[in-house]
Amino acid sequence: MGRAPQRLSPKVLLIDPVRMLPSLLLPLVGVLFVGGFSARSYAYAAAGVFAAVVFSTIRWVTFTYEIVGDRLETKRSLISRSVRTIPLERIRGVDVSTPPLHRLLGLTILKIDTGASGGEEEAKLAGVSLDEAERLKTLLLRRTAEPAAHPDLPHAAPGPKERPIIGVPRRWLLYGPLSGAYLLTPFAFVGGAIGLAFQWGDDLGLSQDDALTAGEWLWGHPYLLLGVAVLLVLAMPFAGGLMYAVFNWNFVLKRRDGYLVAERGLVNRRSVSLESKRVRGYEIVDGLAERWAGVVRVWAIVTGLGDSETRGQLLPDVPRHVAFQVTGDAIGPYRSGLRPHPPVARRRRLFRAVFPWLLVALAGVAGLWATGSVAWWVLLVLALLMAGVGVPLGLDRYASLGHGYDGGRLAVRSGSLRRSQAVVERRAVVGWRLRQTWFQRQAGVLTLIAGVGAGKGGYSAIDVAEAQGVDFAAEVTPEWLAPFLERDGS
Repeated sequence: MGRAPQRLSPKVLLIDPVRMLPSLLLPLVGVLFVGGFSARSYAYAAAGVFAAVVFSTIRWVTFTYEIVGDRLETKRSLISRSVRTIPLERIRGVDVSTPPLHRLLGLTILKIDTGASGGEEEAKLAGVSLDEAERLKTLLLRRTAEPAAHPDLPHAAPGPKERPIIGVPRRWLLYGPLSGAYLLTPFAFVGGAIGLAFQWGDDLGLSQDDALTAGEWLWGHPYLLLGVAVLLVLAMPFAGGLMYAVFNWNFVLKRRDGYLVAERGLVNRRSVSLESKRVRGYEIVDGLAERWAGVVRVWAIVTGLGDSETRGQLLPDVPRHVAFQVTGDAIGPYRSGLRPHPPVARRRRLFRAVFPWLLVALAGVAGLWATGSVAWWVLLVLALLMAGVGVPLGLDRYASLGHGYDGGRLAVRSGSLRRSQAVVERRAVVGWRLRQTWFQRQAGVLTLIAGVGAGKGGYSAIDVAEAQGVDFAAEVTPEWLAPFLERDGS
């Protein structure tokens, strides 16, 4: 199956020095300024660039990779020799991405994940041709077979080697600002610009005194600061929507040779492969704005998946009914409703949403009585407003609670500002944990956590009645709890 040891494409020698320029730019500018732009300073700068090229060449010459039998080996040898061996059976996914420079030269970056290194990839080939990437992807994932037939697993059915599941229409990219993930982009750009100004200020002839003078001038013109802040706030949905579109451009989900493959991106086109037989469920997430618009995001719950927040995404913001159709097709449907939690759970949420603000309002009343200052009036009004907002928020948090079981999959849901519903296959449950705080004991409720060897490792049904929690665990895994329940009843 393997060939002689291979090197990355020689074209990476055109990419690595360019990628190193940002780290070299500051020293090079410093050399030129200190040397007064003399012939010697230019020679030093050229020597720095030449050293970067030599370093990149040495890295390329000393790195090889090959598939030997049932394993992938990567080797780097210069003064010492380093060999990394990855058994093919341990590979959980292969990701292919094409940043702008790589795309210009017809190259890709291939990342291999075994789930054993947390959020980091196990190995990375940062410069192979498109054909070589496809060849490696086929070889690295060749052991995959379709899962055994199961009535609730649609991916078990035979079919073509590649089948599209959904292509997200571009008009749905307009939902992007609702997720809030990129809304702070304008502030991030401004903060980055200020940071660069402080970092390169000396080289550009800007001293700390100049920065302090500019800060004092801005402070003396508060309306200008307010105007800038308003402009940044107004730019949030536009900049956030633009960044969202760049990252999720032409999002496509398809099934290929036993894998779920998600492709997306405009500047950096990325392809993520998730082994179908290791998928144990999915998580549907929405925020308040998304809920009002009827859209959700979806992540897969996969065993042994590193960086699941990025690699596990199945869908960006799409209409809710589309999300349920896609998850039913790609993973399997959940065929039951969610059971409500006891009324005491509603009281607990209302108390936590309102009571802290009432305490602040009480402090405002005390301060107003003692000093009569207008500031205490402002605090009092704001606290009462927030307490009023807490009522619908608490009710929504209670309405979001729920758990259920359809005979093959269990589901738990919670949250309001970020509501999450996890649907997990019964076979993925490896244990149960009952957690109860002092306040929960007084209220007669508890948190039931289903231990799962995938995703976050555990998914919680919050504030269920004590008997309800025990009964739910016994319903999902009766063989585990039946002996104890019989003993208690004897």
